[in-house]
Amino acid sequence: MATEKDRNLANTVKDSIVGSIRGVGDVAGAIIDVVTGTLGKTVRGTREVGGDLSSLILGTITGTIQGAVEVGSEIGSAAKGAMIGVLKGTKEVGTTALETVSLSAGAVVKATAGVGGDVGTAAKGAVAGAIEAAKDLGVDASEAASAAASGAIKAAGQIGGAAGGQVRNAVTGTISGIKVVVKEPFTKDK
Repeated sequence: MATEKDRNLANTVKDSIVGSIRGVGDVAGAIIDVVTGTLGKTVRGTREVGGDLSSLILGTITGTIQGAVEVGSEIGSAAKGAMIGVLKGTKEVGTTALETVSLSAGAVVKATAGVGGDVGTAAKGAVAGAIEAAKDLGVDASEAASAAASGAIKAAGQIGGAAGGQVRNAVTGTISGIKVVVKEPFTKDK
């Protein structure tokens, strides 16, 4: 359940995304820049007070997806940009790369479901973003793809309904030239 602070972060990011896209027109670049900058600053402050990185990532990605939908951007491109931005922003403060990849892909799926978007397209975009950002993270692209796919599928399972099948179908196979291997098993959260 989102706290007031999480909702405020999501709204701030959404407004920044909307303004940047409308001002520049470069959807992917605007998303990457806003998300990287927001997380880079926010994570530093949160770490100092012992805050929760996962809620920051979820809030940031939620705002990103909401902003992209508001300006009519394609959800797959927005998801890819959000993933790259999160990974660049959190890299600056030294978080664990593969955990962040999985968490971020799950956040993309949840945020997309929250706005009624195509979770399969969003998940595929998140995996593509993880692959693109992998070299900057010093991570093998196939490991990043696997972590993103696994995080997306886990989140889709938590959403329920047809989301699980849509996401699994979208992230299975080859994305951006990388064969995606989904790690099993998926356990339900307690």
